[in-house]
Amino acid sequence: MKQQHYLTEEGEQKLRQELAELRGPRRSELAQRLRVAIQQGDLSENADYHKAKEDQAFLEGRIQELEIVLRDAVIIPSNATMDGIVGIGSKLLVREKGREPIDYSVVGAKEADPRNGKISNESPIGRALLGHRAGDSVSFDTPTGAVTLEIVEVK
Repeated sequence: MKQQHYLTEEGEQKLRQELAELRGPRRSELAQRLRVAIQQGDLSENADYHKAKEDQAFLEGRIQELEIVLRDAVIIPSNATMDGIVGIGSKLLVREKGREPIDYSVVGAKEADPRNGKISNESPIGRALLGHRAGDSVSFDTPTGAVTLEIVEVK
């Protein structure tokens, strides 16, 4: 069964750019490294060769992963959440009692970057926010205890 991967239009574009980079320049660079390492002779004790082969395996694995994600992607249009309800693709402003408001974007798991305000729809905070509107309060559990957030604005 295919697993659906939710991506915003921006996220899809970034993954396509990464895939093009990996298939093109990165793959060519790695092939050149392998050719040079092979020309050095005895492969059984050639650290450059073994490192290049490891890097090649990682590169090909990442290419396969990106191809699968993009093939099975559900693209969330930038105007998908115009109804004021939090969903994937929503940008919102939330506030924890006694703290400054924080901007978040709800994205699919493959795009999540919490340090930059992109939270996964599968994370505890993302799951708690989905389906709510501005003015709602939502609670979710964290390792340090329950947290309650007020949704100030859904953009």
